[in-house]
Amino acid sequence: MKKSRGILVLVITVLLTAGLIYGAAGCIGGEKTEGNPIKLGLDLAGGVSITYGTVIDNPTAEQMADTIYKLQKRVEAYSTEAQVYQEGDNRINIEIPGVQDANTVLEELGRPGSLEFWDISGNLILDGTDILDARAGSTRDQMGNMDYAVSLTLTDEGAEKFAKATEENLGRPLPIIYDGQVISEPTVQAVISDGHAQINNMRSFEDAEILASTIRIGSLQLELQELRSNVVGAQLGQDAISTSLKAGAVGFGLVMLFMVVFYLVPGLAAGIALTIYVALMLLLISAFEITLTLPGIAGIILSIGMAVDANVIIFARIREELGTGKTVRSAMKIGFQKALSAIVDGNVTTLIVAVVLLLKASGGIKGFAQTLALGIVLSMFTALFVTRQILYALYAVGIQKPQFYGVQKERKVIPFLRKRRLFFVISIGAVVLGFVTMGIQAGMGHGALAYSLEFQGGTSTTVPFTQDLSIEEIEQQVKPLVAEVTGDQEIQTQKVQGSSEVIIKTKELNLEQRQALNEALAEKFSLDAKEISAESISSTISSEVRRDAVVAVVIGIICMLLYIWFRFKDIRFAGSAVIALIHDVLVVLTFYAILRISVGNTFIACMLTIVGYSINATIVIFDRIRENLGNKKRKDDLQELVDMSITQTLSRSINTSLTTFIMVAVLFIMGVASIRDFALPLMAGIICGAYSSVCITGALWHWMRIRFQEKAE
Repeated sequence: MKKSRGILVLVITVLLTAGLIYGAAGCIGGEKTEGNPIKLGLDLAGGVSITYGTVIDNPTAEQMADTIYKLQKRVEAYSTEAQVYQEGDNRINIEIPGVQDANTVLEELGRPGSLEFWDISGNLILDGTDILDARAGSTRDQMGNMDYAVSLTLTDEGAEKFAKATEENLGRPLPIIYDGQVISEPTVQAVISDGHAQINNMRSFEDAEILASTIRIGSLQLELQELRSNVVGAQLGQDAISTSLKAGAVGFGLVMLFMVVFYLVPGLAAGIALTIYVALMLLLISAFEITLTLPGIAGIILSIGMAVDANVIIFARIREELGTGKTVRSAMKIGFQKALSAIVDGNVTTLIVAVVLLLKASGGIKGFAQTLALGIVLSMFTALFVTRQILYALYAVGIQKPQFYGVQKERKVIPFLRKRRLFFVISIGAVVLGFVTMGIQAGMGHGALAYSLEFQGGTSTTVPFTQDLSIEEIEQQVKPLVAEVTGDQEIQTQKVQGSSEVIIKTKELNLEQRQALNEALAEKFSLDAKEISAESISSTISSEVRRDAVVAVVIGIICMLLYIWFRFKDIRFAGSAVIALIHDVLVVLTFYAILRISVGNTFIACMLTIVGYSINATIVIFDRIRENLGNKKRKDDLQELVDMSITQTLSRSINTSLTTFIMVAVLFIMGVASIRDFALPLMAGIICGAYSSVCITGALWHWMRIRFQEKAE
């Protein structure tokens, strides 16, 4: 790159960075005149709360669970962070963040009722339970005219019924009846046997969307009726957002300072690239309308630390090449080339998990996967393209001395594998300790883990205060009183906008505890205890959602294993990587069990983050082992080769873990309680991930290689 071009690249970079920062600031600054701000979740911005009651008095638990799960799928069209849970015996509550008009939601969501498909002879063909999904769409016919349609996906049983019905009624209409009224009368134009049908010739896309939403909501097992709808305020105050943003700014500043001090000119290039990364991340979250909750903010701040990893791998490679006597320009070229495989493999394995979660998971897990996938793609782009261009531009303008880039001196090989038995004993001991602790806690009746409202449900108490309390007053006056009476420290509160009512969610309270709470609130705030109402509520993370998450993670791990096997041509790399990954998850589970940290939505996000973080660190070491195996001479000792590979990547393992730890530690120090519940076990996961990648994975691979090689021979 010539000097003039280098100057041009730097000028464009400065202008682009300034523009992106300005745009990103608008996204997090609330309402703006241009574009859309980032959609915030119930904990940050509030939303709509709708309560439905079943038409029948005594629905079964199975009917309620099935209806809740299907409603969860419906409301995810509004937000992946929407929540659906049971209230009392026959009521279902839906909370949708970022929406302020309950009537609009009710109209768009559709009124739950009975849905049936009949033939013109009066025979029932299908009912709502035979429909899996209905989506509005549009196409152009041969004349170029727009044709609006609704695409239907049937269950296996529904597909069989529909195939028979369309064969018998070819050329005849099949009325669709909703709550006794005909809402559509499409004509059968062909025999449909694959379970996919289309209702054509709708008047407009809006009509198609209304019909699709009516069909979707009508496929519920239970017929529902609206009981009430409220606009609820944010669960947390503005202080929660501002402290999280401040923590992000402080953590980011510390990471930038570390990169510049440790890596010099490359660190400066990385700092600029990371700034672009963060700005692009915020802009794309806004553009894709990803709903952001407080743990989501923590995830973005965490991703800043993780995005450093690709840069660290590149810079370590450049330093190694300079240490062998290469010129700066040659070292940069070779450094980027040699770092490419580790960066791609590490990010692709994590991306596999994100994609599987997007396809298979539900609720907030899907929102986490969206942010994760976006962060992975952006981090690869900024590291491999943006950092590279900035680094070459700085070199072109005259910063060319090797001392500005750092020179890696040859390290003495550290004999990690000599201590492998000790490392294995420590790891097995930590995992066993976790299971023993959970067993003891469960035996004492405390529960194996400290499950939160999201996992085990609780009691929802509606309090009509005589004056409109602010969120800060609720935090300072109401919550401490509730905690004192109930003994629960994981309390959630929501204001009902347009009234002085506050909804308080706690662990399950018996009749005596409910009465004690009502009396305490009435005495402190001069209320009529009889006007305070309470209902039992189910977990917001249903068993089906948990099942989806487990299935998605298992499929993701299998896909990762296959990818690593394919890329490294050795199943032992894949096997040892997955074992180390499971080890990290179990050790962090031990941490949760011993300290009794609340297990809620952030628990799932924490575990999924550790899965991605752990596998990424392991891939870097395996990539170096693979490279050194290619250069291995016959007389070279395999154990020494593994030790050398771990030693060569040690600075990367330490520095990446350190920068990520800095980000999370700042969150823990400056964040609110729910953020600290996320940050504390995550710090343990970062330390464990660094330990397992350095001390466990290489030793596991070496043991498998020797063991299975001996058997083969």
